[in-house]
Amino acid sequence: MKVARIGEIEPIAVAGVNWRPVRRTLGIEAFGINAYTADAGEEVVEEHDETGAGAGHHEELYIVVTGRATFTVEGEEIDAPVGTCVFLDDPKERRAARAAEDGTTVLAVGGERGAFVVSPWEFVFASAPAWKAKRYDEAKPLLLEGLELHPGNASLLYNLACLEAVSGEKDAALEHLAEAVKNPRFRSAAETDADLDPLRDDPRFSAALESPSA
Repeated sequence: MKVARIGEIEPIAVAGVNWRPVRRTLGIEAFGINAYTADAGEEVVEEHDETGAGAGHHEELYIVVTGRATFTVEGEEIDAPVGTCVFLDDPKERRAARAAEDGTTVLAVGGERGAFVVSPWEFVFASAPAWKAKRYDEAKPLLLEGLELHPGNASLLYNLACLEAVSGEKDAALEHLAEAVKNPRFRSAAETDADLDPLRDDPRFSAALESPSA
């Protein structure tokens, strides 16, 4: 584990801005991330796009973490107080930002489109609002989408089994549960999970929990 505080990373004055090399300081290799600081009236993100010889051709997300900035993207001005996220998915878009307050810090996160793999938990979290509202026909496709990306993932299979159990899809739920509980964590969870109560009288439920773990 490594810990760094943005304000303690020595800034490097380059290209008209104060660059704090977050990625290099922490040794991050999965994505680009850096911070830029400026006082009111100063440029905090230099004007550029992501198509030049020195560019990574990345999607970029800018997050204002202190102060306030004014972004200009393709001639459009955007007022950006703390907490504002400015996302540019097109590397060709010209972008720049100027600090509107002293001590403004902008965090820039970038990466190549398509290289990132969405984690299994994100599909579970995304399905939660529809699930809680009992709109199971909306929640289920999100879990299935996750399984397409992560075939055989125990977390997704378990959550899918729970959803199918409460929505009356008993056979599908038992099939997915049998796969999920090969993971001891989900075998233990299944013993008391109320979502699985509709399955407990079926002998296939007991058989799934009694079968040897993978």
